[in-house]
Amino acid sequence: MKSQKEQFDEFLETLDKAVKEAKRAIKLPLIPDQKTGKLLWISNRELKLRYVLSIENIKEFFEGLLKGKVLASKCKLCMSIYFPPQNYCNKCKRSEMEWQELSDEGELLSFTKISVKPYSFSHLEDYIIGIARLKEGINILAWIDEKDVSKLKRGMKVKLKVIERSEEGYLTYGLIPEYSS
Repeated sequence: MKSQKEQFDEFLETLDKAVKEAKRAIKLPLIPDQKTGKLLWISNRELKLRYVLSIENIKEFFEGLLKGKVLASKCKLCMSIYFPPQNYCNKCKRSEMEWQELSDEGELLSFTKISVKPYSFSHLEDYIIGIARLKEGINILAWIDEKDVSKLKRGMKVKLKVIERSEEGYLTYGLIPEYSS
């Protein structure tokens, strides 16, 4: 069975051939949509996106990962907690923030297995993401360290941990299921 990436690459190859034929025949990169029959303009420019973001105002978050801690930002005025961290309180409209280490205890609220992946993740095996509510009352979206979705249950306990995502070779955070015996 072909991987999703291989299937997508084949689709792009077929699309490129159709566009080349259209440009030869009508001098425009127009092809009909396979579902609706409406004409589509197919750009021959390929975009490769790589994000470069300044983290100066939240660098403590990344320093925390290096120390095995997951940090959130917290407003000094209204005590609102933000994760992912930010340097501005949406409620107070102020930037008087401090850092708070998040507890590692959470409850799994929702989860799903990702089998149709964005192209940048198409080289990976299927993976599971979930939302957990931490003791602090905030929800965290993260990858779950489990391959078998049938082992997961809504309401089960999970741990928030700093993990190394081996596919990319960097530290991030993830949810680790706690199975009752």
